Amino acid sequence: MTVGETIAALGERFAAQDLFYGHGTDNALDEAYYLVFAALELDFSDTDLELQRPLPQDDQERIERLAHRRIRERLPVAYLVGEAWFAGLPFHVDHRVLVPRSPMAELITAGFGGLLTRPPYRILDLCTGSGCIGIACAQQFPGSRVDLADIDAGALAVAQRNVERHDVGDRVRILQSDLFDAVDGVYDLVITNPPYVSDDEVSGLPREYHHEPVLGLRSDDGGMALPLRILDQTAGYLAPGGLLVMEVGYSWPELERRCPRHPFLWLSFEGGGEGVLALTREQLSTV
Repeated sequence: MTVGETIAALGERFAAQDLFYGHGTDNALDEAYYLVFAALELDFSDTDLELQRPLPQDDQERIERLAHRRIRERLPVAYLVGEAWFAGLPFHVDHRVLVPRSPMAELITAGFGGLLTRPPYRILDLCTGSGCIGIACAQQFPGSRVDLADIDAGALAVAQRNVERHDVGDRVRILQSDLFDAVDGVYDLVITNPPYVSDDEVSGLPREYHHEPVLGLRSDDGGMALPLRILDQTAGYLAPGGLLVMEVGYSWPELERRCPRHPFLWLSFEGGGEGVLALTREQLSTV
């Protein structure tokens, strides 16, 4: 079989199963492409040529083993192949971190679309997980200095691996911190995708999500505990004219209800996604 025939057959198998797509793809065929190309380290930039390549028996067997686990265990493909893409960049991922999927990738590659008054020099990626958001910011703004902060040592080990992978260790620093506890100084940009899912919502998520670390998903107080702490504390860590960008996903109506005085700017994305807000230091300071 060729690579293309293998992908087509695998896509049909995935479509016949009760799989959930939300960790980098949204359909069975794209999921099959992701698994095969990543597992075999094929070149995404020359898809037509790769699809015609005959697939050796050992590679077929490897793909079959991974496909079997995807179906039987409902493991996200990113964990099966150890890699996910974010903002056009590849990142190592494993069970210690969430699979990157934030719509903020679109915001980062667009240079924040006029939200910033100047290129940010100091950037803080709070609740960094794999480090994908902060590292993508570092690549987008080559003159910046970026701190990746997370409470979990396992997540930071993954982030460090990605810092090394993208060769940004001279500009990107790892901090183990409970939100701002170990952070010093002020930043031009604080960007964060914190845990914002309630206990009830976590228990109701598809099986694929239950392979992810609950520490990266769940927040107390109906999912609002960490977002509310961040809103309360961030102004003191922003330089004049600085910006907070935070994702709270489908929890955004509850955050608005809890914070009626905050002048949230809710951002829209061509590629889909919701619940990403922007607030300036000045707006946060006057609440």
